[in-house]
Amino acid sequence: MDIFLFSFVVLSILLLLCISKKWSFSEKIKSLMKVIKKIVELQNEIFNARKEGKSIGLVPTMGALHEGHTSLVKRCVKENNITIVSVFLNPTQFNDKGDFDRYPRTLEADCKLLEDSGANIVFAPTEKEIYPTKDERKFDFPPQTTVMEGAKRPGHFNGVCQIVSKLFFIVKPDRAYFGEKDWQQIAVIKRLVDYIGMDIQIVECAIIRNEDGLAKSSRNMLLNKKERAIAPNIYKALSESVVYSKTHSVEETHDYVVNKINAIEGLEVEYFQIVDGNTLLDVHSWDDSDNIVGCITVYCGETPIRLIDHIKYKG
Repeated sequence: MDIFLFSFVVLSILLLLCISKKWSFSEKIKSLMKVIKKIVELQNEIFNARKEGKSIGLVPTMGALHEGHTSLVKRCVKENNITIVSVFLNPTQFNDKGDFDRYPRTLEADCKLLEDSGANIVFAPTEKEIYPTKDERKFDFPPQTTVMEGAKRPGHFNGVCQIVSKLFFIVKPDRAYFGEKDWQQIAVIKRLVDYIGMDIQIVECAIIRNEDGLAKSSRNMLLNKKERAIAPNIYKALSESVVYSKTHSVEETHDYVVNKINAIEGLEVEYFQIVDGNTLLDVHSWDDSDNIVGCITVYCGETPIRLIDHIKYKG
């Protein structure tokens, strides 16, 4: 009996040691995620990865990460050997300094989310590292850069193209991942890739929504309780309009969405346009295109907070 008891104790200790070692190894793997601030250091990591024949995916972000971002990261991890996530609040794409100043900055929390999502490298440079001198480059890809956000936020897409092109030249990824919430931005970036002549696959990832339908967004952090309560009405109106559109014209569907949202105190539509999903030009009939999207921007609350979303009608 003593022998059996002794054997049981020994086996229990060995089992605990194995579990402990396994846990430590798992933690070690997680802790291997690197946070890099210098371009030269990042490029050294990329050089070594390429020497080993590894594929590289890039997820560009401005920080204040949420489940929408982590869904991009997790997909990138599945499809590439190395996942690099940039966290850089790019000043050149903000035409409103107040908007830039209000934008949430949560690098420590971002890194924890990225580590848990399996990212290999976080590239978190300073503004001086990215822009040692003023970036004078001009990018213009009409109509994608001149309608909707391009018309309402002069210089916005030039700033987007400045930072994204810099990241592409620094990383030279095989694939880059963007969320469909920023539908217009994806259309612009596709034009950018053609323009700079880089062989990069742009991977479009579906919108991640809260249970009440509100699209996940870093700007949601800025909403107070009352604003957060009314914000889901944006998607509610959009989703209802898909059914409405089956028996009504483009113009009637447009007015339906605008009137529905504007009727709610605290919400005001800045623009709602029903467009070809590729060219982003207005459509006037449901037969004008096989890919039709409704893109919207709504002011929410007193500050106000600017929220964007879209809905697919065809395609």
